[in-house]
Amino acid sequence: MAITALPPDTDADIARVTEALAMITPRWSVRILLALSGPPLRYSELAAKVSWLQNGQLHPKLKALCDAGLVERTEHTARHVTYGHTERGVALLPVLPMIVTWAEEHLEKADRPLAAIEQIEDSLTLLTRRHAAAILWVLKSREEVSGRALARIVMPSSDWTNIYPPLRQLVFDGLVDTDGMGRPYRLSAAGDGLGPVLSTLSAWAAGQPLDQAAQHPVWGHPQAKPAPRPWISSQSRPAPTALPPARTPQFPPAWHNGDLFSHAATARPKAAVPAGGPRR
Repeated sequence: MAITALPPDTDADIARVTEALAMITPRWSVRILLALSGPPLRYSELAAKVSWLQNGQLHPKLKALCDAGLVERTEHTARHVTYGHTERGVALLPVLPMIVTWAEEHLEKADRPLAAIEQIEDSLTLLTRRHAAAILWVLKSREEVSGRALARIVMPSSDWTNIYPPLRQLVFDGLVDTDGMGRPYRLSAAGDGLGPVLSTLSAWAAGQPLDQAAQHPVWGHPQAKPAPRPWISSQSRPAPTALPPARTPQFPPAWHNGDLFSHAATARPKAAVPAGGPRR
């Protein structure tokens, strides 16, 4: 069933990315995924790594990650069960440093140095706003769009005025700009900067290699091929104009688990900072 009035391929792309974000955004999910980096762990070993979770909290979180296909439960014997990443879970991990890179460049600087895991959690809060992925997709592809036109595309089966609450939230978050009531909406620098993150999430959600992210039709930057033109030998050839290099996602080297919890994270992490773009 179509979510938006966009072409089916685009609609499916947005739905997959929205679902991928929904898998990892719930509280503690990313921390549990990171705690599982390395060899599979018994439940008690994992519980010791995420000791801030109270009794009864870890099991439903693990079950949700297993149901999402990111974690697998292996029963060796009746008394020996381990948990570890699936191939899909391992493939998702390189996206996390990209989120940190975006957060460090575009989110408001906090009063204290933030551990990378906190940057990730704050960023995910912004990206999982209702209709956020679809709105950002449309603004990226069409540059400027009125609220009414945006509503017809993003929520075609709903009253068009329903577009304004999520739009106002994205403006408040610093991902979308407008010059005022009745004026068109456009991506802010922070919203446009999400390209590498969203294109890579799209590739992952579609089961493609992450290096395919650069070819994403909206968020990628495919290298344009110059149109062929005849060359006349009697005519002097102008100096070629340098084309800007295609922007491709940079995948940092694999992180160690401790890298994400640098800057002296507390024993029991605080709730994610209410992320608000420039108002965090």
